Amino acid sequence: ISFKPKYAPTNIVKAFKGGSARLFFKKHPEVKAQKFWGGHLWSRSYYMSTLGNMSREVVEHYIDNQR
Repeated sequence: ISFKPKYAPTNIVKAFKGGSARLFFKKHPEVKAQKFWGGHLWSRSYYMSTLGNMSREVVEHYIDNQR
């Protein structure tokens, strides 16, 4: 994604994670009702970098190893 420098990266991530979780749980309320992940869709952590500084393999490795 890209965004204007005036926006803090943490706020962009919060908006993305919060909005996508609300949409997911609206479409799949049974998942939230079962209390998976303590009622949360996303973990509290996130990783952010530009792809210009790393290879695609590094990004894929990070994503593959999330739990």
